[in-house]
Amino acid sequence: MDSINVNNLVIIYSLGNTEMKISNIQLQQLEKDGFLILPGIFSAQEVETIKARLPSLFAEKSEANIIERNSGVVRTSMGLHLRDDLFADLVRHPRLIEPAEQILNEPFYIQQVKVNVKAAFSGEIWQWHTDFATHNNEDGVPQPKAINLHILLDDVNEFNGPLFFVPGSHKAGAHSATLDEQTTSYPLWVTDIERVRDVITRSSIVSAKGKPGTVLIFHDTLIHGSPNNMSPWDRTIFSLIVNPVSNAYTAPTRPDHKHHYDTTPIQPVSDDCLRRYMNQSVVHSL
Repeated sequence: MDSINVNNLVIIYSLGNTEMKISNIQLQQLEKDGFLILPGIFSAQEVETIKARLPSLFAEKSEANIIERNSGVVRTSMGLHLRDDLFADLVRHPRLIEPAEQILNEPFYIQQVKVNVKAAFSGEIWQWHTDFATHNNEDGVPQPKAINLHILLDDVNEFNGPLFFVPGSHKAGAHSATLDEQTTSYPLWVTDIERVRDVITRSSIVSAKGKPGTVLIFHDTLIHGSPNNMSPWDRTIFSLIVNPVSNAYTAPTRPDHKHHYDTTPIQPVSDDCLRRYMNQSVVHSL
């Protein structure tokens, strides 16, 4: 068995098979901080192929497209794996799924799939929150075991609304939260401000910046948020949330595009699964 390090993943070759793994040091870092920022996991051509599918999806008259109140543009497009073949493959991509297998070490299902957009000059805030607050309050997910897997689809810098992470905040378990239905067009269970203040005072804030193709991995109780986009540059991020089958929803209140009801364990597809869409990307982008 041979292994090499490429683009922040350990590629293991064994009996003709290829496995994508994060290192033990990265697993320790994830446990300590609650997140990883992994540059260069997806190529520029792969990112452009993914982005080329978005205009037609955003144009659909679908309740899975959440529109910003003020700008009228798509803020979040959800259930993408149910609406487009490329995303049905992307949610099973080994560069996402095999690291998740290492972290969770048990069968898991696709809990949520979306693209979050912060349009240039108008992209709205995401308040301080943890994903578990929503998963628990609205879906009856018992424990904060889900993992968030993001792909940056644009160059994310300090000006266009990067995610802010609070290192180590996942270790405190569930944080008290209240439902905010006023601040933006997307109702969100937001972490109580005094709790956020206390945790940041004892920790810090990290801005999750990176080039297109960067992957972010973070825990369900990590406090995070993002500011308005006041810049002339869009900020688009693909998000896949996976959750152990043993920890599945018990009292779902949301539609399937917000919390996927199919708890069939994910099986990864081939690493070159996006290649067959590359010739189609020009057509979808027109």
